Amino acid sequence: MNRRQLLKGAALGTGAAAIGALQLPSPASAAPAGFPTYQYIGVPFDKAALRYNPTNELIFPCIRGVYDKISGGLGRYYLYYAPHEKPGGICLAYGNSLGGPFTEYAANPIISNTWSPYYSVSHVSSPYVLWSASNNKFYCYFHGENNTTRMAWSTDGINYTYFGVVLSTSMVPGTTETSYARVFEHTVTGLGNKYVMLFMGVTSGTRKIFWGWSSDAKSWQFDPTPLVYPTPDGQTDISGAHLLKRNGTAYVVYHGNGGDMYLTEVGNAFDREVHLGAFHHALTGAPDNGRSAAPSFGTDGGVEYMFYEAGPRLQATIAVARAI
Repeated sequence: MNRRQLLKGAALGTGAAAIGALQLPSPASAAPAGFPTYQYIGVPFDKAALRYNPTNELIFPCIRGVYDKISGGLGRYYLYYAPHEKPGGICLAYGNSLGGPFTEYAANPIISNTWSPYYSVSHVSSPYVLWSASNNKFYCYFHGENNTTRMAWSTDGINYTYFGVVLSTSMVPGTTETSYARVFEHTVTGLGNKYVMLFMGVTSGTRKIFWGWSSDAKSWQFDPTPLVYPTPDGQTDISGAHLLKRNGTAYVVYHGNGGDMYLTEVGNAFDREVHLGAFHHALTGAPDNGRSAAPSFGTDGGVEYMFYEAGPRLQATIAVARAI
């Protein structure tokens, strides 16, 4: 029995008690656990007008306020995103309001699929940018190929210096893919960590949410047991996890293969798996067309926003929703 199983048994009990915690309630029209309902308000930019758009599919938005972190920024907010498939490329747009509009950075991509002498891969994608206040740097995590996550750092959020590989299938036994990593400040008692990483891992042909921990956001340890499984949500695959905190505990929001987003309480010790049902339902019409994924959250003027990937695979764009 590994560490997480021991902790989970202590928190939930074993046998019927633990199994009962995994039962899925009926999805509600409003988000569970007191989270707001998010309503689509538009797109941050016109995808058709982008200078760099090699595949016409944009995924994994990451919104960051930079007005309180750097001086002379292009705007108050930086929006990172990427095309999917070959060649990918980490891209940037900027704006002064989370409600938009956002302007494409003229020199996209800021990170490409070839970075000599460090790597040359078919594509890089799924950016997630963390602000490290202790050393005044942005850390950008991105995948390429799907079995490898890399990190680069920057002092201005635009010009990055390569750091290295921080996650791969060789670090998580039994996985054939490890990608879509996102990193958050969160301390788990007894681990000596400051950060946690959520990522998608493929085992036995299905996608699950895994996690790891680190004291410096550079060197990582990983739990070989999935943190969240898809079946209690009625899904076969889940991905695009984001950490949320509320009610004195921790939750993970992620998307399922059916097109909606789901919410699971994992607890501050990451020792629980209480599936709470649908967090956000995809629109049946444009731009979602039945699929919403990979949320990123921000607050502007006291109003909560959610940036997300909208639309079917190979056709997705970036959309914005606002709490109501």
